[in-house]
Amino acid sequence: MSRYSIGLDLGGTNLRAAAIDESGKVLERTAGSTNLSEGRDALMDDMTAAVLRLRDSQGISTLAGVGIAIPGFILMKEGVVTGNPNLPGFENFPVRDEMQQRLGIPFILENDANAAAQGEKWMGAGKDVNDLAILTLGTGIGGGVIVDGKVLHGFVGMGGELGHMTVNPTGNPCGCGNRGCLEKHASATAVASMARLLALGQNLTAEDVYHMAMAGNEHAKTCFRVMGQSLGIALANLVNIFNFPLYLLSGGMLGAWDLFSPPMFEEIAGRSFTYRATKPRIEKAVLGNEAGMFGAACLSFLK
Repeated sequence: MSRYSIGLDLGGTNLRAAAIDESGKVLERTAGSTNLSEGRDALMDDMTAAVLRLRDSQGISTLAGVGIAIPGFILMKEGVVTGNPNLPGFENFPVRDEMQQRLGIPFILENDANAAAQGEKWMGAGKDVNDLAILTLGTGIGGGVIVDGKVLHGFVGMGGELGHMTVNPTGNPCGCGNRGCLEKHASATAVASMARLLALGQNLTAEDVYHMAMAGNEHAKTCFRVMGQSLGIALANLVNIFNFPLYLLSGGMLGAWDLFSPPMFEEIAGRSFTYRATKPRIEKAVLGNEAGMFGAACLSFLK
């Protein structure tokens, strides 16, 4: 009988979980809201309930383990989340050990963007390669790097923080303490901030700015041109550093691909001889909001 794993993806809005077998087939899934207002213990209870529902349905004898994709820096050895202001109560909290104690089964904790990279490698756009990098474009920008089929963690687990590459040395201040981070120039939040600075409106979302750009507003188009240029600088650096065959972009900002990708590709071509010489693929990811869930499930099969 084939083994299966459970993958949980804990986002700021939704909690997704699925039982997935070694071939990548989804056996069963469940989903709910992330009720951050109810506190950490309530969220841990929701995660526990989701795992129990899937385990009891699919059986424990063939369960390989459980992976959790979660935002923030992950101290891999300790199984602890740090540096995550969006999950109050989880700072330096031993999520992995607490879940193992509750359920008596092995858990693996992973950063959500790293898990998305692993998911795309396993069952998405990266199935045909062993090395890739991904940028997740949303409210912020996450990143993940896969080398020889596995996540590149660095020495404590904080590798692949691609959203905090400097793309403008005199750019916008970032909460990480740097200035000019990719996240501050190419995320949904950055696009909305640029729109405010250009007097397009005070309470605009990135989607609002997109519609204005598509309607011909030149200032709105500028926001996406800056986004594309910033991404191009970052991707040129990644191409030069890694010489991978594949670089993926994912997240909610992909809807504006036609606006930001032309300046992005122009920037990459101008800044990377390696790109011009080798023509690696730079593409949209394909698993959407389920990439982290697939990647989390995959972790137990890679042990």
